[in-house]
Amino acid sequence: MPDVRTHEPDDHDSAYSGLLVNDAHWAFGTDFEDPLAGVDTTVPDGVDPATLATYCLMLGDDALVLSQRLGEWCSNAPDLEEDIALSNIALDLLGQARLLLARAAAADASQVPALPDGSPVPDEDRLAYFRDAQQFRNVRLAEVANGDFAQTIVRILLFSSWRLALLDRLSRSRDAVLAAVAAKGVKELTYHRDFAGRWFLTLARGTEESRRRLLAGLAELWPYWSELFETYDVERAAALSGVGVDPADVAAEVEAVLDQVLSASGVDRPVLPSPTGAREHTGHKGRDGVHTEALTELLAELQVVARAHPRGQW
Repeated sequence: MPDVRTHEPDDHDSAYSGLLVNDAHWAFGTDFEDPLAGVDTTVPDGVDPATLATYCLMLGDDALVLSQRLGEWCSNAPDLEEDIALSNIALDLLGQARLLLARAAAADASQVPALPDGSPVPDEDRLAYFRDAQQFRNVRLAEVANGDFAQTIVRILLFSSWRLALLDRLSRSRDAVLAAVAAKGVKELTYHRDFAGRWFLTLARGTEESRRRLLAGLAELWPYWSELFETYDVERAAALSGVGVDPADVAAEVEAVLDQVLSASGVDRPVLPSPTGAREHTGHKGRDGVHTEALTELLAELQVVARAHPRGQW
């Protein structure tokens, strides 16, 4: 039997031959390359490394957590096309998360968890798998448990509209790594927003049941909307140094986009109280490390294998 690893690209004898090649392009293995290999990760002059790292963690955690939520739809979406679309959106966000967490580690290695047994785990993996919930800096919109398909469409629309505006400005960051990640992310998020916007309109103007579910999803997630535009000291410092974006600066732009979608869909902007159980009286939210119980449950599932077998290879 021929060795499939020696097949030329035009050899179509086996549809699985390419999967047996042990290279960094396949999804499993032990030879993953540093995602920032060959990239200049020097912190720009006048920028505090800890501020840059924390800012990258905020954006990276947003993407990582929502990626995991959307990944839960794999094999569970209403039909195959939407199943693939949601999985691709999740993978886009996971790619952004990996780059942003790697950038955070390169900017300030002190923020990377140290493993007691000295396991050779990549920095971005340590940040993903070996931090507790209170150390995550994602907005809470990304973490709340999935509802039905309509709620997921609302979440993608809100999140992608906001993140697209942020990354569009971030593509002009003084930090070359952030600028490059943002430039790629803008293309991905443009699709995410378009996908969600089209489905939002379809559900709103579809059947009575589809509209009811959409409005219920909007009501469930709306209380987390304003959190996206609150400015934290790290974000303000990053913006002032030219490497980050103040989320308050994109509020008007994002609100205008959302109003267009709501108007076209015949949906009124909700006016609702803050979410229950989110400890609003403290004034602390996701960027402060104050999260809903849903994040603890998500991380327990995400991190269990890595924590149980930090030296595991496959």
